[in-house]
Amino acid sequence: MDISGVRWRTSSFSNSDEDNNCIEVAFLPDGDVAVRDTKARSRAPHVHTAAAWAAFLSAVQAGEFGPA
Repeated sequence: MDISGVRWRTSSFSNSDEDNNCIEVAFLPDGDVAVRDTKARSRAPHVHTAAAWAAFLSAVQAGEFGPA
């Protein structure tokens, strides 16, 4: 899968782009969602279905993962 042209968005919880201590998300043309670590941008991202991403976000919002 070629994702070279996608727009990566940095987490809103990141302090700054210089931190390199967060994740980036890209919404792919086929509806999937790619996630990568800002410290390892050269590695292949994790790709999830839109349904899996929505379930993850719901779980985070519901506090299912506990405090950071």
